[in-house]
Amino acid sequence: MVTAGPKRRTVEERTALGKRSRERAPRSGQAAWVPPPDRVDPVALLEEQGLTREQDLLPVRYGRMMASAFTFYRGAAKIMAADLRHTDTAGLDAQLCGDTHLSNFGMFASPERILLIDLNDFDETLPGPFEYDVKRLATSVTIAARHNGLTEDEAREATSASVTAYRTAMTEFAGMRTLDVWYARRSERDFSAALAEAAESQTDKNRRKVVREASRATAKAVRKARTRDSSQALAKLAEHVDGSYRIASRPPNIVPARELSGVMGVSSTELQSAIETQFAAYRASLPDDRRHLLDRFELVDVARKVGGVGSVGTRTYIALLQGRDERDPLFLQVKEATRSVLEDHLPASGYDQPGERVVRGQRMMQAASDIFLGWAPGVETDRHYYWRQLRDMNASADVESMAGPVLTLYARECGWTLARAHARSGDPVAISAYLGRGDDFDGAVTEFASAYADQNERDFDEFRQAVRSGRLAATEGV
Repeated sequence: MVTAGPKRRTVEERTALGKRSRERAPRSGQAAWVPPPDRVDPVALLEEQGLTREQDLLPVRYGRMMASAFTFYRGAAKIMAADLRHTDTAGLDAQLCGDTHLSNFGMFASPERILLIDLNDFDETLPGPFEYDVKRLATSVTIAARHNGLTEDEAREATSASVTAYRTAMTEFAGMRTLDVWYARRSERDFSAALAEAAESQTDKNRRKVVREASRATAKAVRKARTRDSSQALAKLAEHVDGSYRIASRPPNIVPARELSGVMGVSSTELQSAIETQFAAYRASLPDDRRHLLDRFELVDVARKVGGVGSVGTRTYIALLQGRDERDPLFLQVKEATRSVLEDHLPASGYDQPGERVVRGQRMMQAASDIFLGWAPGVETDRHYYWRQLRDMNASADVESMAGPVLTLYARECGWTLARAHARSGDPVAISAYLGRGDDFDGAVTEFASAYADQNERDFDEFRQAVRSGRLAATEGV
């Protein structure tokens, strides 16, 4: 028996919905950021978040956040999530990344071994107002520009470029066939071509030189990314002992399972049993063909590994697997998944397991996802994880060294990428109709980004004071 799906609105109805949404949230109102009188202490939010994290790693997390206002912002998604609930929204939802700062975009290989540029972190993913992601991205551009010593005009240019790219891309997706939206993607070749075009279009000699240098750096990064695979990881992360490979111990960043039993307060036998149980649960989450592929590998070793700024303190591991022989390695990353910071203010995830929430959101938003992406509950009932390849030709942009024209170009690329991700899960026709063809939305969000970057600096000052006073312990340089 064929059952009817949900009633589809016509393009005209979807367009009308988007335009009506301007009454609920005028585009000019997107500029507003005024801290509410009862705004929660930002340091208290970080402390609350730290309660469920590995206590011995919290000083490392805070130490990394101490480096700059930009690194603080990277670790402060919970703070901004609490603030965004006080901003106007049009009522047009999409699957959100939840943490769209510039360093959460990057390159990785598709299953066809094409290097794609896309979002690469989905720990906070959740359906919600599309503006949340746009504003977090735009603010990160402004903060990065200030960190890099750019002028206010340059910061505004780069920030506006990210929002304009989002709006114009959404207009493009609104006019495309459904499958064409789903298949849309950006490769490193597209970005390299955009850099080359930007270099030729610069009338200023110095700006042309800067973009050409960025083009050469990108080409070098692409070459390096193509070498970043499990074989390279084996050479960097493992050691050959008694005729076989195992993960090398490099505390505090890498602590193998054989040394973890004392740290975690369990016996080595209990730890090994827990690892095997979780690996079996992860295996069960994969589609049949990927499960068949995984079965060609044997789990050899596991270690705890400190993650990036936002992830430090959550339980993150790497797993070494072996295929046909010891020269056929596969490294997987195992990351703890917790409740999204957005769930404090938006409807809770429809998935009981946070790991599944992350995986489903990633598959919805990315043009192509890792073939080994899966999830598993932890042995402890309050712990959940997702699994993926540790290195699959991954590369990240050096945002904190970008000059003005390069940051503008990269911000534009990220804006397009975010629009593509939202168009896959949201309604590009309605969102495009709300945004319009003028620059009202672009200017408003750019103003918001400047105001919230100021707020981030104030919060950063409070955070540093909390460290100096001893309220928070921070270990810098790790």
